[in-house]
Amino acid sequence: MFNIKVDYPSEEEEFEIVDTTTSREAATPVNVLSADDIVNIQRLIRRVPVSEHVLKYAVKLVRTSRDENLDDIGGYLSWGAGPRAGQYLILGSKARAIMMGRTTCDIEDVRAVAYPVLRHRLVTNFRAEADGVTADDLIGRLLEKVEP
Repeated sequence: MFNIKVDYPSEEEEFEIVDTTTSREAATPVNVLSADDIVNIQRLIRRVPVSEHVLKYAVKLVRTSRDENLDDIGGYLSWGAGPRAGQYLILGSKARAIMMGRTTCDIEDVRAVAYPVLRHRLVTNFRAEADGVTADDLIGRLLEKVEP
């Protein structure tokens, strides 16, 4: 669903990681959520309403990634995002809305999850590599180009 960039830990964090994972006692994992909790959260997220204009925006973002006539985007892609990307833009937007304390998602939620949802779904070509254009650059261009 998401491709999230995770940086290296700070020196202090790395020290703690090494220290706690190499001590005499193995850490005992503690359940934070049960399987039922996870299923209930998934059901809750699927029940979050989405307006038609938010759905259309997500679909338009995905379809624009496949538009070969847009040289500043399509000219750098071997493959654009498929329909599953639209599904995950909406599901991610619903989850974000819930986490932000809202009962419905909006365009800003779609824009906020666009990078982690699309990053691994856009396959750049040789031209992109030669010009130093990344999938994140192309997502930024999509977000600028596609009007809500």
